[in-house]
Amino acid sequence: MKIMITGGAGFIGSAVCRYYLEETEHEIVNLDSLTYAANLKALDELNQSPRHSFVKADLREAAQIEAAFREHQPEAVMHLAAESHVDRSIDGPADFINTNILGTFNLLQAARGFFETLPAEKKAKFKFHHVSTDEVYGSLGDEGFFREETPYAPNSPYSASKAASDHLVRAWHHTFCLPTVISNCSNNYGPYQFPEKLIPLMILNGLEGRPLPVYGDGLNVRDWLFVDDHARALALVLEKGLPGEKYNVGGHNEVKNIEVVETICRLLDEFQPRADGVSRQAQITYVQDRPGHDRRYAIDAAKIERELGWKPRETFESGLRQTVRWYLDHEQWWRDQKHAAGQRLGLK
Repeated sequence: MKIMITGGAGFIGSAVCRYYLEETEHEIVNLDSLTYAANLKALDELNQSPRHSFVKADLREAAQIEAAFREHQPEAVMHLAAESHVDRSIDGPADFINTNILGTFNLLQAARGFFETLPAEKKAKFKFHHVSTDEVYGSLGDEGFFREETPYAPNSPYSASKAASDHLVRAWHHTFCLPTVISNCSNNYGPYQFPEKLIPLMILNGLEGRPLPVYGDGLNVRDWLFVDDHARALALVLEKGLPGEKYNVGGHNEVKNIEVVETICRLLDEFQPRADGVSRQAQITYVQDRPGHDRRYAIDAAKIERELGWKPRETFESGLRQTVRWYLDHEQWWRDQKHAAGQRLGLK
């Protein structure tokens, strides 16, 4: 099978590409515009594979996307390309509107036009998988979980742009009969994550003796999902998910932000203690909260477990241990990336 993966040079997209090329016989068409958070080095070991093709294209340019469909003739599409950092969406929402909404529209139109040219037997196999976030559901209180039928209530420019793209994908299925499926995931972490997100930022600041900025009171809760577990889930959704359905993907790992940072400190202290013997917890600094900061996310992943047979393999502790170890072992990679990482808004 030939699968077009948009955003395949990004954090989650590169993990999906590695999974497909290492664990399956599928052919990958990796379509990415190579913005600041993308890095082909995440695919260094796979770039020589005859089953991996890279296409530099921008979703905001409809002609480029249409040309990629004509040239590569994919049998399925997995759409991961997106602007994804909430802090950046507060500073500059226009990029999120243009990429996440207009870009998804362009991709849907190109996929629809291509799909309509296919013979019946190929139409029966074609699928468009849109990868989204649990942030579209808004914020939870102390109890409850996001389920597939939870009403949308996005609270940031980022989550609003992803909610809009979800609705476009749903509409293209119901109006134009494009066979689409949607997945909504919890917070991902793991190797190759761009160092502006919470976990890699805390690891790298911890190593460099810099402050570890925690928003507000640090009690905001997120459900954490190891990126390789997510890659397996996405492959299952594309293969077995029913057109018109959506699937929530979560790691069953609800953790307060302050507990995430404290665990990173303990792991760094274990792997690479500070020269002065002081715990890195002394570097934790509470900063002004992010505007519109959702209090709690929690995913009910029963549907994907029940219908597709997926479960996460990693606990938060085991996945975080692997992640910290990876950053310690790949210093040159993250040093090359840090120049493009932004500051967290709470530091301003």
